[in-house]
Amino acid sequence: MPTIDEQIQEIIDNHDVVLFMKGTRMFPQCGFSAQAIEVFKRCGVKVKDVNVLADPDMRAGIKTFSNWPTIPQAYVKAEFIGGSDILLEMYENGELHKKLGIDDGSDEADASAPPKITVSKTAREQFVTAGKEVGDDVLRFDISRSFSYDLFFGPRVESDWAIDVGDGLLLHVSKQAGVRANGTSIDFVDGPDGAGFKIDNPNQPASVQSISPKELEALLGSDEKVYLFDTRGDKERAIAKLEQARALDADGRALLDTLPTGAKIVVHCHHGVRSKAAAQKLIEDGFTDVYSLTGGIDAWSATIDDSIPRY
Repeated sequence: MPTIDEQIQEIIDNHDVVLFMKGTRMFPQCGFSAQAIEVFKRCGVKVKDVNVLADPDMRAGIKTFSNWPTIPQAYVKAEFIGGSDILLEMYENGELHKKLGIDDGSDEADASAPPKITVSKTAREQFVTAGKEVGDDVLRFDISRSFSYDLFFGPRVESDWAIDVGDGLLLHVSKQAGVRANGTSIDFVDGPDGAGFKIDNPNQPASVQSISPKELEALLGSDEKVYLFDTRGDKERAIAKLEQARALDADGRALLDTLPTGAKIVVHCHHGVRSKAAAQKLIEDGFTDVYSLTGGIDAWSATIDDSIPRY
């Protein structure tokens, strides 16, 4: 029988992308493993997942093999990459795309026209006020490849677009981010967590949204149509369940097949990890309004309905 090192080496040699993780790519069982799988999904590559929780020898062996103390661990074309934080950093700066041999969107730098960006009067007033103390720095707007946003004052870059958004205010955007920014609107609004900038970008792909137990309670009590699914198996549902939730079993998936892609769908599990993976799969299947219950049914029991057992 091959040693654990030989088993690991064989897996790495036979697959371009390998992730030694807790759980599987469909059902990660820790947040870091879920993040690593999400990065690879964004790249659109096939991943060989190895569930170390299913094999104690593999869990211990991969740490020794890689000389790396934590899980998950990623290999690309037989090269050890590291954990989820390193993967995310490499994704953001384009290094991961190069190692995978895929397009990183760098051709966006060749955009020939500046993006159209709308900034509300209220937002412009906030920028003008803040800009009085920044010296020679300019107002910059950045959008990463994963559609993270940053509004800040920083040094002028000659190659960037300088877009007049009204009242003489110039918004500086890099050529690389220009295509991602086209059509974006920026406002300054009051909300439950205080005042802040609101960014609406039609180019941003659909993504899993989080919903708190209190928000879900309000949603279920409203007239809005919502479909609530439970990703857990029968044994866990027998211990504790939300009566409104359908099991995400064969019948539940049959129901999903009948729903429009814009249907509001909420997914929950025990603590909120498995539901994020399931919700991401729904996004990949074309649904655009998908939520994962933060903290899962455990948080629901703790904050909304203590009659539901915690386990």
